[in-house]
Parts: sequence; structure tokens; C-alpha cells
Amino acid sequence: MKADEDKWRAVDEFLNDSLSLHDSALESALVASAAAGLPSIQVSPAQGRFLQILARVHGSRRILEIGTLGGYSTIWLARALPSNGRLITLELNEHYAKVAASNVARANLANLVDFRIAPALESLAKLAGENLDPFDFIFIDADKANTPSYFEWALKLSRTGSLIVVDNVIRNGALTDIESTDAAVQGMRRFIKMAGAEPRISATALQTVGSKGYDGFAVALVTG
Repeated sequence: MKADEDKWRAVDEFLNDSLSLHDSALESALVASAAAGLPSIQVSPAQGRFLQILARVHGSRRILEIGTLGGYSTIWLARALPSNGRLITLELNEHYAKVAASNVARANLANLVDFRIAPALESLAKLAGENLDPFDFIFIDADKANTPSYFEWALKLSRTGSLIVVDNVIRNGALTDIESTDAAVQGMRRFIKMAGAEPRISATALQTVGSKGYDGFAVALVTG
């Protein structure tokens, strides 16, 4: 497995360089996040570009991100927005949010991003009470045990045609372990089963390998 992981990492580095997936704002966000003691669990550069392309192809004007961390994925997604677009990002940890706000400002995107600092389920309930327009694109990348609840809120805050993307669904293959005692694994198992039974969406999931190990995304299109 170590040899496989080294190969995945080398391929990611080749892709990052060949496809120009690095720039000063993104690199600075990674450096600042590491210096501030944030865990290195953000999406990879290739995954960030993937999210950005999805949001841009979808013509997203309103994006909701559940789980900010250091703002790395926030920058990728905000860059997909038009000049009058809006991204609302939810973060529990005030320190993380402060680092993320600095990173987003350094990327000259502060005018597009609204930070909400509180437990995500509280923030989601408040958003529902604000009678905002539905979100076009929702990225869920927060504590995995609560993913089913985040998904339920995502459906409430979306519209027909909205795209919902959920990160870290494969859990290094542990998704198939029915007896796992890991709350993150069980959260993702519940989410996948919910998605499969939900008549209002068309969903799939993709396994991925790379510098972030073995994991994957789920993608759901709201159809009704």
C-alpha cells in the first residue's frame, strides 16, 4: 500500500504542475493554515479545480459551503462565481474561520464570501429562517457523522437543478464495513443510503486516490 500511496502522490504532483493548479493565493492559504496549526485535511489542488469547474459549468451564482477549515476550497469555489455572486461558508471553529477569512481576503475574494461561525446545524436553521434564494451549488465537507443532517438541510435550501457535492464518502474503503464503530463511517453509510432512497435527486459517487489517500465524492443533482 505504501508504494501505491507514493505513486498516487507523485501523479498528483505531476498533475498540479502540468495543469497549473498552483498559484500564490492558494499556496499562501496552505502555508498560513499550516502555520496556524490547522489540520491538513483540505481538498487537493486537483479536487479544488474539479469543484470549481462543476460550479462554473453549473452557472452557480449562490454557493453554500458546509465546513470552511482554512478557506482553501472556499477560494476555489468563490473563483467560480460571477462578480455579483455570493458564497456562504459555515465553520464551527472561530480560529479556523479567522485564518480562512485572512486567506480569502488575500485572494481578493472577501467581497464574495460570507462567513457564519457557529455549529453548522444552527447556522443552517438560521439560513432557512432568512428566506434566502435557494443555493445553486452546495459543498458538504464538515464533521462526517452529521453528514445525513447536512444533506437534509441541503435539500431544503436547494432548488430543482441545484448540485450537492459531499466529500470524503469512501473513508479509505471503510464505507462497506457495516460493523464499523467509527462515527464518520456510519455517518457516510447513512448518507449514501439516504441519497439512494431520495426521489428528489439523481446521485452518484466516485472513488478517488491521490495525495489525500483513498476516498471519494458523492454528487447529487436535485431533480424535483
